[in-house]
Amino acid sequence: MSTRVCGLLTTAVKGLRVAARDAIRLDADGVAENRRFFLIDERGRMVNGKRLGSLQALVADYSPAARTLTLRFPDGSEVGGAIGAGTPLQAQFLAHPVPATLLDGPWSEALSAFAGTPLRLVESALSAGAVDRGATATVSLVSRASLERLAAAAGVTGRLDARRLRMLIEIDGVEAHAEDVWLERPLRIGEALIMIRGHVGRCVVTARDPESGERNVDTLGALASYRREADTTEPLGCGVYGEILEPGVVRVGDPVALA
Repeated sequence: MSTRVCGLLTTAVKGLRVAARDAIRLDADGVAENRRFFLIDERGRMVNGKRLGSLQALVADYSPAARTLTLRFPDGSEVGGAIGAGTPLQAQFLAHPVPATLLDGPWSEALSAFAGTPLRLVESALSAGAVDRGATATVSLVSRASLERLAAAAGVTGRLDARRLRMLIEIDGVEAHAEDVWLERPLRIGEALIMIRGHVGRCVVTARDPESGERNVDTLGALASYRREADTTEPLGCGVYGEILEPGVVRVGDPVALA
């Protein structure tokens, strides 16, 4: 069986629900419509699914060309519009201060009302957007077999919904955790060439239902049961991340091969 891309997932706003795509373009700084925006609280600290699992009930649609952003809520309502100049500020993104722009428009008010807590929507001023590990981690990847192995350890029939792990690319045609040994090796995916840089350590977000945000699978306990001693760059690693060496389009069905 050949190794192929079997899924692509993006979200314009970090923490909101990831959605399936048929194709993406990997540019030097990542995918233009993936994690360009994130949420902050009143103190300027980043807010994601760890703190507010209900954010996964929301879907964001962003057009980089038109510079428009629309948010869809569970009741079917939408808020959206064109993104203007905004207001520059410093936000706390994980452990680091980063430059960002507060979006002027209807989004923050609607998000605050939905979450029941004050939230502000900002756009990252960093070229790599709002990805956790910066410019060397604009691509993330996990195999379908790894999801099946994790499901078995968690007592879930079949395989886990790939949206739980919120990875950009899902591949098929390799054994479970085969991606573990691809560090510092170039990988050709469709038209693009990437370099795998590390393992993605998992957090409580993977325990949440990818649509409701409710905790319903003990993914961390399952990973600990068989991955605690794995030789990974981050604890409880499942999947890998990397940077883009050669830009290009990646489509579902494209071949994947170590270069």
